[in-house]
Amino acid sequence: MTTPYIPAFQSPSGTDQASSGVVLAKPQPHRGMPAFDTSGPPVSFFEFWPMWAFYPPVLLYALWQMVRHRGILLPTAANPSFEGSGFVGESKAQILSLAMRHVPNWIAPFIAVDRPEDAHPQGVAAEARSALARMREAGLELPMVAKPDMACRGAGVKVIRNRLDLESYLQAFPRGARLLLQRLVPFEGEAGLFYCRLPGQTRGRLVSITLKYFPHVVGDGHRTLGELIADDPRAGRLSHLYLRRHQGHLDEVPPADWPVRLAFAGSHSRGAIFRNGNQFVTPELEIAVDEIARRIPEFHFGRFDVRFEDFEEVRRGRGFTILEINGAGAESTHIWDRNTGLFQAWRDLCRQYRWLFEIGAENRRRGFQPMSWKAFRQAWRREKELTAKYPPAD
Repeated sequence: MTTPYIPAFQSPSGTDQASSGVVLAKPQPHRGMPAFDTSGPPVSFFEFWPMWAFYPPVLLYALWQMVRHRGILLPTAANPSFEGSGFVGESKAQILSLAMRHVPNWIAPFIAVDRPEDAHPQGVAAEARSALARMREAGLELPMVAKPDMACRGAGVKVIRNRLDLESYLQAFPRGARLLLQRLVPFEGEAGLFYCRLPGQTRGRLVSITLKYFPHVVGDGHRTLGELIADDPRAGRLSHLYLRRHQGHLDEVPPADWPVRLAFAGSHSRGAIFRNGNQFVTPELEIAVDEIARRIPEFHFGRFDVRFEDFEEVRRGRGFTILEINGAGAESTHIWDRNTGLFQAWRDLCRQYRWLFEIGAENRRRGFQPMSWKAFRQAWRREKELTAKYPPAD
């Protein structure tokens, strides 16, 4: 088992390795994953384009689907059991709680914590004590993963190793908002499994696998962490994603052959490396994902983000834990593989939107209605407002 993400040389308790005498197990990057292919370019030429440059063709196709199906907000009817179908402003706690009732053995346990509008009389320490007590009642213990209830793209995701970490996270978290404390699944393996099923079909399809590799640099005993990041073929081009996260350790010199993990959140926009894993789909895995999805009421379209110890077990349809279920707003993230061409990425996203609108239209025929414009605007504004206030992600 690899050590969870630890900035530079800190131990899980937050103490400094050199001063405390703590000796950590050497991290093993990408353990349990298919071999990490370093051939080819470190990033694709469009991989980090701004949204306004990449998405216009996809938006035009979505507009055509709106006209074709006579429904602008049809995607919000794709998963009727999710708030807004998981398209905008959805609650992770609501979706995971629904899944826990139907497929409990597949979900990483969690609790939801509402940060009060008004300050606690005894301060943030009392909020942390209350949250820790609720964790113990739920059979959970530190370390944990803290994440906002309403967010996307890995915003605000942090590892909480001790009470002081939790106090700091709560202090930085916006009041009046909800957060999740979820069991840490301490494996290197992570993937996104994208699923689609038209209402009435007896079987759904696993249409995309994204393999998520967490970036590392390896010490040589001479260069500082900041220099290693700058000199890395990929990390050096994305240094803005890593330097702030490690700003307290950039002048430290990692030991020779010691891997330093640069990101924890399995999000492309936070620095994780995505690879197309569609060639690894097996009948056993597709059956397992379909059975899970069909047991969740009225779930037709979305992505399961999972962690695992051994990807070969995943291919056999077992041995993975679901961290999140992303609904109608999810993306087939295999497109961010550096070998994917621009036109192929657009084709794959347009295909995804075609399915999304077809599912929404069929659910409308079944009597499920899309969100109202008022509800959509409120959810979108609330999500944008909160996302700007979340603590930085690990």
